[in-house]
Amino acid sequence: QVQLVESGGGLVQAGGSLRLSCAASGRAFNIYAMGWFRQAPGKEREFVIAISWGGARTVDADSVKGRFTISRDNAKNTMYLQMNNLKPEDTAIYYCAARSDGTQPSTRESEYAYWGQGTQVTVAS
Repeated sequence: QVQLVESGGGLVQAGGSLRLSCAASGRAFNIYAMGWFRQAPGKEREFVIAISWGGARTVDADSVKGRFTISRDNAKNTMYLQMNNLKPEDTAIYYCAARSDGTQPSTRESEYAYWGQGTQVTVAS
């Protein structure tokens, strides 16, 4: 099996930055494309940003364009989410996810086989 563990969440003022990490362990060689999703209070989980297995291609939601950047280090089995110019509406639990059967990033939750437990990001106004 594959385990994903997020870290780096916390409380930040609007306009600030945070960097999330997602470390994979277990049968990490089963991981291909990866992504970040988030769930705000009272809302459904939504796609944020994703990256291909090799890191050459990324896809992001309109709400985070120009502010969030995704990257990965396959040698360390770790994915990162750099979040800049954070807004109160970015407040959510952030989940990392990994595909087991595709090298390209996807916006669809159903295409991700592995999920982390989530890390809370709170942006104060």
